[in-house]
Amino acid sequence: MSTPERNAVVVGADGSETAKSAVTFAAEMASRRGATLEIVHALDFAPYGFGGPYMDAGGVYEWVEEGGRAILADVEKLAKQVAPDLEIRTELAIGSSSQWLVDLSEKVRYVVVGASGAGAAATALLLGNTAVSVTTHAKCPVVVVRGETRDSGPVVVGVDGSATSKAAIRTAFEEASFRGAPLVAVHVWSDLGPGILEDPRAAALLPKSIEEEEHAVLAESLAGWQEEFPDVTVERKVYVDNPRARLVEWSKQAQLLVVGSRGRGGFRGMLLGSTSNNLIGKSECPVMVVRPTDD
Repeated sequence: MSTPERNAVVVGADGSETAKSAVTFAAEMASRRGATLEIVHALDFAPYGFGGPYMDAGGVYEWVEEGGRAILADVEKLAKQVAPDLEIRTELAIGSSSQWLVDLSEKVRYVVVGASGAGAAATALLLGNTAVSVTTHAKCPVVVVRGETRDSGPVVVGVDGSATSKAAIRTAFEEASFRGAPLVAVHVWSDLGPGILEDPRAAALLPKSIEEEEHAVLAESLAGWQEEFPDVTVERKVYVDNPRARLVEWSKQAQLLVVGSRGRGGFRGMLLGSTSNNLIGKSECPVMVVRPTDD
C-alpha cells in the first residue's frame, strides 16, 4: 500500500444507527493514531427524479442538503464526545456514496463504513451495499463496523501465504500494537466445508506431513513481523477446513478481524463475494479488509 496523501480516517454517515457506530469507531481509530477524522455524507437525488418535469429542483436540493447537514452536525457532535481533541472535517458529496469513499481511499489511511443502514435522511447511504462496493474497490484498508465493538479481546488475522495476506498481516500487527492487544493468526489450508474430513476415509487421503507443512506456511508468513512489533504477543492457529466458520467463531471474542480482499492457497475463497462478504454479513466484531499492495 502506498503512503497516503494525508493522515486521515474517512467514515461514511447516513444517519442510521449502524453509521453512528461507524463514526464512533472511526473517531476512536483517528484519535488513537493522531489522525484527522473526515465524515462524508452523500447527497443522492436519483430517488426523487431530480430534474423531472414535476419536481421543483431548487426546492428538492435545499430539502436534501438541509437533511444532510443535520446528519453531519449530529455525527460530528457524537465524534467530539468520543474524542474531544480530535480534528474533524465534514463534507457533503453529491452522487454515489461508494464512489466518493473509493476516491477518497486513494488519499487517506483508512475508510470506515457501517455494515448496513437505511438511513434517517432522504438521501441515505445504503451502507449495506456501500460496504461491499467499497471493500471491493478501495485502495486503503476498509473497516466494516458490525457486531459488538470491544475494547478487549485479540486482533485476529486470516493468513494464507499470499501477497494480499502479507499486507493483511502487517496491518493486523499495527492494529494489535496500537490497541495493546494480542494477535491471533489463523491459517486454514482447505476451503472444504465442515465435517468432510471427519470421515476417516477422507482423512486417510491427506499426506501425513500436511499439518507440519501448513504450520511452516504460517510461520513463514509471520517471519520478521514479531521482531518489528515485539510488543505484540502472537498465537498461531492452524485448521484443516471451513475458513468462514473458523473466522466467524473467532469474531465472537475478537475486537477486530483482519482479512485480505483476495487470497490464494487455503484462503483462495477469501475473494470478495465469498469469504469476505460472508464475514461482512456474519462477523460478530468489526472487519478490516486489506487490499493488495499492488492494486
